[in-house]
Amino acid sequence: MDRIRSSEITDRRVYLNRRAFIATALAATGGALVSDAHVRAQEPAAHGRKLITVRSPSSTNEPPNAWEHLTTYNNFYEFGTRKSDPAKNAPRFRPRQPWTVAIDGECAKKGDITLEDILKGQTLEDRVYRHRCVEGWSMVIPWVGFPLANLIKRCEPTSKARFVEFTTLHDVGQMPGQRSDVLEWPYVEGLRMDEALHPLTVLAVGLYGEVLPNQNGAPLRLVVPWKYGFKGIKSIVRIRFTEKQPVSSWQIQWPAAYGFYANVNPTVDHPDWSQATEARLPSLFKTTRTLLFNGYGNEVAGLYSSMDLRKNY
Repeated sequence: MDRIRSSEITDRRVYLNRRAFIATALAATGGALVSDAHVRAQEPAAHGRKLITVRSPSSTNEPPNAWEHLTTYNNFYEFGTRKSDPAKNAPRFRPRQPWTVAIDGECAKKGDITLEDILKGQTLEDRVYRHRCVEGWSMVIPWVGFPLANLIKRCEPTSKARFVEFTTLHDVGQMPGQRSDVLEWPYVEGLRMDEALHPLTVLAVGLYGEVLPNQNGAPLRLVVPWKYGFKGIKSIVRIRFTEKQPVSSWQIQWPAAYGFYANVNPTVDHPDWSQATEARLPSLFKTTRTLLFNGYGNEVAGLYSSMDLRKNY
């Protein structure tokens, strides 16, 4: 399969037409001034069901991006390759009820589990995380979720379970992007077991204190803040424990650009562009210095102490 063109990954028109983007942002926020560096946190209007949450101590103190930015500028190829496609196409998506996740592989507790059962006894946390996309843009996102480790422990992985593989829903009728050959479907991602068990790794069910919007990965998605955004698999329907390292969808598509680990690393360039700097949306200028592990190095660097991060990208 031919690798996807970078112009399809990043909407070139948006990056070249900065005035139009800011005008759209101004309209979305009622004409308020949009900073080139950050957008002040603001409570969104009632969009969906509110969630009962507690504040996580792992949250960054940086101000989150506005609701409008978080829900209208997305990568979710199941609904199209342009950043505006998910907001346009995902509202028609109707997650099945009950939403079930198949648990299988190297674990004692196999079988289908509903999202309702997954959430029983869970304390949902507000986790404000930095988000860095491989294309060079970043946001600060106020997720609502719980540690993936909580679910993993319930599944009782065996001693052979060294990795965790995740699979997205495959529903061509509701996800028009899956009709294209831009990727092999369904979307698959994976983590090493110690990464999956790390307390920063969460399963998200909400955003800004509300139920997760469709275009952001409803009803259940992965969030790993020290990795590039493509690791954050959305609309998860399967979690499998494996002895061998899973092969992710982007590895199949373009292995030179998308490695399994996908740790944010300013010294490892994408084949088509540098990763040394990033554009903190709504700014479209790459004036922000990219931090190793997206700034979470104190928490996660020990996971990779014996690895060459340039080879294991």
